[in-house]
Amino acid sequence: MLEWLDTFVQHHGTWFVAVVIFVESMGMPVPGESMLIALSIYAATKGGIDIYAALGWAVVGAVMGDNAGYLLGKTVGRRALARWGGKIGLTEKRLILGEYLFDRHGGKVVFFARFIAFMRTFAALLAGAVHMPWLRFLLWNGLGGFCWVVGYGGAAYLIGDHIKAFLGPIGMGLGAVALGLIIWFVIWVNRHEDEMVAKAESELGKRRGAGRKGRGKPLKEAPAEGG
Repeated sequence: MLEWLDTFVQHHGTWFVAVVIFVESMGMPVPGESMLIALSIYAATKGGIDIYAALGWAVVGAVMGDNAGYLLGKTVGRRALARWGGKIGLTEKRLILGEYLFDRHGGKVVFFARFIAFMRTFAALLAGAVHMPWLRFLLWNGLGGFCWVVGYGGAAYLIGDHIKAFLGPIGMGLGAVALGLIIWFVIWVNRHEDEMVAKAESELGKRRGAGRKGRGKPLKEAPAEGG
């Protein structure tokens, strides 16, 4: 069984991980990041995989997947995402929050979303749904995908030869700290999500209201006859 797994990873691991990253970037909640890190560590510890080719195809998968997600979001539109997005975790609240974030920080959201699990899955869909300019999206998407793959995959490859050092007490301690930080982040997001959405709705309402100003003041009511 292990020999079959080794053979599969060495012969098909590179393109398989690229496909998974493509699907994740397109908007499906699959473990693209975990597989990228696992493949990089495998390449360092087992060999038989060209790490440069693996990271290169991972970048291609990330960028192409994001562009497919952008096109899908732009095609189906916000109404369709509001109706069906909940099935993949893209709730109405997150749509509102995404619209607000893209309105204020479009390019930066696309770049940094690549490093955050849930945002990495939905950022391209949201960018398309709110009609972010495609060339601007492509620029930040390409930069984010490249930095994410090289940063995470490259770091995993570099520490691959020393992975055994993290299996003892030091590794357990680091794992406990990492788990604590993840739990804290999840709790913080849950507590502040409603607050962030309310702020997003308020800001969007103000901007829309300001956009309607200047289109002509409402006509004053005519004085009543005989007054």
